[in-house]
Amino acid sequence: MNVMTVGWCVWVTGLPGSGKSVVSHALIELLNKNGLSVQLLSSDELRKTLTPKPTYSSEERDNVYATIIYIAKLLTQNGVNVLIDATGNLRRYRDDARSQISSFIEAYLECPLDVCIQRETERKETYNAPTQIYQKAIQNKSSSTVPGFGQPYEVPLNPEVIVKTFILAPQEGAQQICEAIFAIKK
Repeated sequence: MNVMTVGWCVWVTGLPGSGKSVVSHALIELLNKNGLSVQLLSSDELRKTLTPKPTYSSEERDNVYATIIYIAKLLTQNGVNVLIDATGNLRRYRDDARSQISSFIEAYLECPLDVCIQRETERKETYNAPTQIYQKAIQNKSSSTVPGFGQPYEVPLNPEVIVKTFILAPQEGAQQICEAIFAIKK
């Protein structure tokens, strides 16, 4: 009889522009090199299906994050490792995932708002994230919907990993998260 093991889940969280997608993609590459497969759940990708014309309302955010958590829970229960690339601006979203997923790591990408704003205006690869969100917020076109600007971003209280992306390269951040994953696998 073949017994399936439970997968783990890492939620990469941080302000928009903190490097979540870049670090997540570097982490996937690093994990693959170490013989581990992982399914990426990107809130920006999922949003295109769930809310093709997003409003970023509180209700919409609740639905998007509840869906991400549900999918991650199902995948991990079936032995699939999951990487969530999502701001998850409210602590309760990430706490909900932690309560439902038995092997869970929260990786907080720490980055000052001014650095996030600068990166967001200069980035070339968006990984399907909305563009110019800070610039629109500064021009008062969408300031009420941007986490860390018009919406709260609640910093994790006890993340398993804190990656200072304003200092470290994406590959270094990915290595930090990878080390946390291997620590829970022991």
